[in-house]
Amino acid sequence: MPTEVAKGVRGTPDVDGLATHDGRHAAVLLWDYEDAAEPAPATRVTVKVKGIPAGIRRVLVENYRIDDTHSNAYTVWKAMGSPQQPTSEQYAKLKAEEGLQLLDSPAWMDVTDDAIEVSTEMPRQSLSLLSLSW
Repeated sequence: MPTEVAKGVRGTPDVDGLATHDGRHAAVLLWDYEDAAEPAPATRVTVKVKGIPAGIRRVLVENYRIDDTHSNAYTVWKAMGSPQQPTSEQYAKLKAEEGLQLLDSPAWMDVTDDAIEVSTEMPRQSLSLLSLSW
């Protein structure tokens, strides 16, 4: 077995992503994967999106996040003591975590040379969905 596979993903950040687009929208999915579930500093990531159509001056950027504190009913359930039969109040708190949550408010960004750059901090074991509209 190669050394890299035997060691897994440990010690250095392993941020990756994929992107898609159509006429007036693009999306970039980012993830920071780590084999060991140990605390570590977040990884600063900057994504440059090129090829924004000529004439577009501003792009609306929304950053949806799944991590320990966003879009994560499991973390909330553990904080409750992992109840097997949640009370109505506990169930309501779990239900509130349903769906994707925005990391911060949507923001308009200026286009420069047919591109924008979006920076974010990626905690370990997190996902970010950058949604861009013009």
